[in-house]
Amino acid sequence: MTLPRLLSEGSGLRPGVLALAALLGLAALAGAPASAADPAQVMRLLDRRGCPGCALQDADLVRADLQGANLRQAKLQRANLSGSQLDGANLTGADLSFTSLAGASLRGADLRGALLLGTDLREANLAGALLDRQGLAQSHWQQARGLDLSQLGYGALHNAGVAEANQGRYPQAEQFFGEAIRQLPDAAISWIARGIARTEQGKTTLAAQDFGYASVLYERMGDAIAAAELKKASELLLEDPKAPKKSGNGIGSQLMGGAMAAFQFLAPLAAKALVPLGI
Repeated sequence: MTLPRLLSEGSGLRPGVLALAALLGLAALAGAPASAADPAQVMRLLDRRGCPGCALQDADLVRADLQGANLRQAKLQRANLSGSQLDGANLTGADLSFTSLAGASLRGADLRGALLLGTDLREANLAGALLDRQGLAQSHWQQARGLDLSQLGYGALHNAGVAEANQGRYPQAEQFFGEAIRQLPDAAISWIARGIARTEQGKTTLAAQDFGYASVLYERMGDAIAAAELKKASELLLEDPKAPKKSGNGIGSQLMGGAMAAFQFLAPLAAKALVPLGI
């Protein structure tokens, strides 16, 4: 019995079975090639640096020189363009679902309207690239170079900060949390998270300011307990700004393990701040 028929006749199946079947169906759609790249169109692309609307699914174009190429509305699903040169390329409306662009150079490339579902853009150079706002939300853009952070949504930015903080890369975490705050200034959890990242770098005065403002936000939300805890944390940092800094240990272990007794009461909020948002 086929999956669509199984699902259509699945009224007698348990919800968990249906969910698993649906998940398997989506995985099959993502992983199974719909059609192979047309060899003639691949050659046309390489010879002329242009093939708008062409069928290039699953094409092997590793380190290809495609600077300024016209790939408008090209079908490039699952193609391997790792390390390729695509500076100034026209990729408007192209389907780049599950395509590898890891380490590729996309400086000044036009990616407006492109489908970037599951696209691997890690370590790609995106300096000056034209992108839809939040167009990278469903792609793997971590460690991409030249990226304009304002093009990412609040959730993606906060979660990127969490990922960096959990790896001990606190300057990068501070940058992501700061951009998240610029996009959503009333997000108290991001103020706490940035305060943690700053504390780890010894920027205790700035951290105190973050905790203090988070306290104001929680008070506005009617959470008097959290507001009081954050206010106290801010005051303690300002009283003894050197006390929280302890090289070689993360804020999580310090808060949870008792190395910073004065901040133990803040542990639940700190833990929540470093959990990815559900987006």
